[in-house]
Amino acid sequence: MARRHIERHRLSRIGWLRAAVLGANDGIVSTASLVVGVAAAHASHASILVTGVAGLVAGAMSMAAGEYVSVHSQADAETADLSREAAELQHDPAAEHRELTAIYVGRGLEHGLAEKTAAQLMAHDALGAHARDELGISETMSARPIQAALASAASFAFGAALPLGVTLLLPGAGLVAWVSATSLVFLAVLGAVAARAGGASAPVGAWRVTFWGALALAITAGVGALVGTAV
Repeated sequence: MARRHIERHRLSRIGWLRAAVLGANDGIVSTASLVVGVAAAHASHASILVTGVAGLVAGAMSMAAGEYVSVHSQADAETADLSREAAELQHDPAAEHRELTAIYVGRGLEHGLAEKTAAQLMAHDALGAHARDELGISETMSARPIQAALASAASFAFGAALPLGVTLLLPGAGLVAWVSATSLVFLAVLGAVAARAGGASAPVGAWRVTFWGALALAITAGVGALVGTAV
């Protein structure tokens, strides 16, 4: 008896992976930037910690709400398109069969085979066939608002906790340098891991995340220093 061939594709991760990477990256960059900016303005260590904790809580809730609303909008659009497609299938199934046939012909099937394929798939699950091949909606790529919101909030909190932990453990004059350096290391590791999970180059992933993080930290530190001098 032949063994079943099992394939695992990275696209199955795209929903939670995108939200998790975005959340962790934002958590590290925004919290580290807050800490560095306030520290550069010569605030007390207690004020810096309060700012970091507030940034963690507010950022996690903001990420959850933003992801939920944006992904739910995608889910609403998918639902509306599926409802419209179901009505069209009920009203004029012959036209929908011709439409599906044309799609398969455009993908390279001979017309007769395309007609048979469309007929068999529509007999099995007409709405599912049109959702996949006409609308591009599949189980793997469908919107999951709750999953995206939870992944974003949890990953943001995790990312934000990293520079906040450094701030808690290493108070003193070198706080700006320590938080900046360790945050860039955290970002490089995150970029490399995310790239590997998505099947891309780890060094490239690490570089592109670290570059934007360094830019954000530099700008925030400069603004904090200017404000601290002016006050």
